[in-house]
Amino acid sequence: MKLRRQMKILEIVRERPIHTQDQLTAALRESGIQVTQATVSRDIKELRLVKVPGNDGEYRYALPEDPAAVNRLERLRRYLQDSLVGIDSSENLLVVRTLPGTANAVASGIDGLRWPEVVGTLAGDDTILIVLRERDHAAAVAARLQELGR
Repeated sequence: MKLRRQMKILEIVRERPIHTQDQLTAALRESGIQVTQATVSRDIKELRLVKVPGNDGEYRYALPEDPAAVNRLERLRRYLQDSLVGIDSSENLLVVRTLPGTANAVASGIDGLRWPEVVGTLAGDDTILIVLRERDHAAAVAARLQELGR
């Protein structure tokens, strides 16, 4: 059952944009697979699905194109969980505050993911400046970093 369910999850995320676990749960149920949100959450983790920007600007689940990118994302998650102090923004700039001595590692993690919205980062000891392509990206990138830091 698990293999069948996970194969169906892969099929669903390839065929249509799935933005939330609730949407994925509903799609599975439409396909005749009864599942809980907790099971879907575990499946997402086991399948190493990632959230990527869609054509509509919203993030959707997708297969990792580069297995190393999953490792970089997990590394950034750990860095943020261990050291994130706060995030502020101004226009197309984000200022990320970290614990002393950790900003370079976090900035390197952000650069390594090559998010299309990010032009680049500049890190000091406990502060990172993130330059974004457009001011409209600031809230989404800040929210993504906050979510990774939880």
